[in-house]
Amino acid sequence: MLIVGLLILNVFLKKVNNKEKHMPHPLDTQDFHSMITESPAQFATGFSLAKDARVEGTFTGICVSGMGGSALPVDVLRILLNDVAKRHQVVVPALYQNRNYGMPQGIPTNTLYILSSYSGKTEETLETLEEVIAAGLPAIGMSAGGVLEARCKEAGIPHIKLPIPSEGFQPRMGTGFFISALLEICINHGMLPDIREEVLHDASLVASQIEEIEKEGEALSQKVVGKTPVIYAPDQLRGLAMVWKIKMNENAKTPAFWNYFPELNHNEMVGFTLPQGAFLVIMLRDREDHPRNQKRFALTAELLREKGVEVEILDIKGESVFNRVLMSIALGDFTSYFLALAYGQDPTPVDMVEKFKKLLV
Repeated sequence: MLIVGLLILNVFLKKVNNKEKHMPHPLDTQDFHSMITESPAQFATGFSLAKDARVEGTFTGICVSGMGGSALPVDVLRILLNDVAKRHQVVVPALYQNRNYGMPQGIPTNTLYILSSYSGKTEETLETLEEVIAAGLPAIGMSAGGVLEARCKEAGIPHIKLPIPSEGFQPRMGTGFFISALLEICINHGMLPDIREEVLHDASLVASQIEEIEKEGEALSQKVVGKTPVIYAPDQLRGLAMVWKIKMNENAKTPAFWNYFPELNHNEMVGFTLPQGAFLVIMLRDREDHPRNQKRFALTAELLREKGVEVEILDIKGESVFNRVLMSIALGDFTSYFLALAYGQDPTPVDMVEKFKKLLV
């Protein structure tokens, strides 16, 4: 892990040394651009942060409670775990997700609860934490501080302190910290084989190609301007489509929607019989997808174009499944980043979310 971690660090340092070449756009007040370019280095940090987070017991799964950017990484983690099960021929931990107030029902007793809130102030997650404490369930907390950290310490629950790399850092950009910390927890509790080197290698490949990804994202953003993006992906990568959608919402401040093959061929595509407005359907196609789904991509694009809907089929680049996922996430980050600038928006703040929280009080 040390060798690959150093490779990521070297790539990152080259970016830092060249940082004078990058001057943040006037609209980019918090240098969101650097949040994207520096994200591959998060994985080595996340593994290190979680190395001592242990709970007594034998577990066969984890239940992650979190909202927004603190929940998003779980959708990506699910893709990785499915791939690990297939490649390593092992049983991976069951992954339960809770995006609501309180503990979900039907979770097996041999499950480790993870309470995730970057700010440490997310009310839905804090309510779940209190129920977990009251029930005496095994748990680990993850936050950059806040009430969640304080309550974990009071209750004797292990807590992983997430970093805030820069002023204005957004939880949705901390995917690498979250995923690697969750993986470290699973590895340390015997739920996963040691895949740290694989993950760090995949992240290093993204770091080495970040400039090319940026150019692709900028070009794609120009095609999205003035249209509502709709993101489609194959079923096994449905979480990736959701990530793209969320980044369009929060970064570019624009509506966006997502769905997956083959399910969308049984319902959603009919909605484009009479499209109300301008859309750009972005299809994330993976070379390992089922042959029949490959055909569905092409036929769906043909039918949508007949209805006057613009379609972009993007073949996901990269080596392993997880590397391709990380490459695609970076592409979505840059696409939404440049779309924000095209719309005259600062990509970092989420003013409507903050206003809503104040009104909710």
